Amino acid sequence: MGIRKKNNKNPPVLSHEFVIQNHADIVSCVAMVFLLGLMFEITSKVAVLFITVQYNVTIPANGGPEETAVNYFHYGLKDIATVFFYMLVAIIMHAIIQEYVLDKINRKMHFSKTKHSKFNESGQLSAFYLFSCLWGASILVSENLLSNPVSLWEGYPHTLMPFQLKFYYICQLGYWLHAIPELYFQKVKKEDIPRQLVYISLYLVHITGAYVLNLNRLGLVLLVLHYFVELLFHVSRLIYFSNEERQTGFTVWAVLFVLGRLLTLSLSVLTVGLGLAGTEKRGVNLAEGRFNVLFVRVTVLTAICSTQAFMMWKFINFQLRRWREQAQTPSLKKKSSSSKSKSKKANGVNGSVGASGADSPRARKEKSS
Repeated sequence: MGIRKKNNKNPPVLSHEFVIQNHADIVSCVAMVFLLGLMFEITSKVAVLFITVQYNVTIPANGGPEETAVNYFHYGLKDIATVFFYMLVAIIMHAIIQEYVLDKINRKMHFSKTKHSKFNESGQLSAFYLFSCLWGASILVSENLLSNPVSLWEGYPHTLMPFQLKFYYICQLGYWLHAIPELYFQKVKKEDIPRQLVYISLYLVHITGAYVLNLNRLGLVLLVLHYFVELLFHVSRLIYFSNEERQTGFTVWAVLFVLGRLLTLSLSVLTVGLGLAGTEKRGVNLAEGRFNVLFVRVTVLTAICSTQAFMMWKFINFQLRRWREQAQTPSLKKKSSSSKSKSKKANGVNGSVGASGADSPRARKEKSS
């Protein structure tokens, strides 16, 4: 994320600078239009598509009376409108965190341009990862997915989702979609855009795949696991920016990163490769939302394994670069200390020469004359 300089001059209306400076207000007005649409009967049906979660299904709990009915949801094309609205909400929340939290810290810390952009990135992602981890963990506990891992593949396809689970996926898709226009709003450098687009695309592809293929339970577990590891990394980087001697968090993150990759691969193979392959319902049935065929299972495992391999490759490069920097730091300190000692000696020699010159016989004669 680039540094946004505040200018006293007002830019021309609808210019690039005007849109960038006021994008949060513009997006807030657009979101307000949908909220105002709920107040009028003519527009309420359209506004509901954007604001509320769609495709509600009411099922009596354990065959009981209607008073104990439970609401579930499945996905459909109308979810695109809901994702769009919550993408606008994500842009507004991004601007609030940036202006009222991160910008104030940046003014106090006086970071360089490189640290400024990395601090903003880690600050935004730390807030999102923390919120997503807590929310996802609460869903895992309420749905008993941790105490009963077999439920990750039992009863597939998992077409019906509780409200919290579906809304979680809607918000996840909305957040990662909002990251694309943020590249423009935050004036990200051109050389950083490809890297940002790669990891945004990876998130969107994997989250959408788990949502559409009805692997939402497995996707939730893997997201919470991945977000927890990433949260530790970005918190460690924030601590490092405040004090460069505090690097313990990176060591803990490195261990958990490798363990996270192993757990991700193990759960994926166990659920997709073994669990779904042994279920009774196989084949493709779009009406039931079932995609339990060999081709789909192999494609899912290939995507997950290739992504984990890509992340490990990036992780190894990061660690090698970090070790090189740590190895170079003592040598630089030694060079600087030796240069300082040499300069002190040179100053001492010059001072002694000047003092001896001042006490020479010629100087004494000049003084006496």
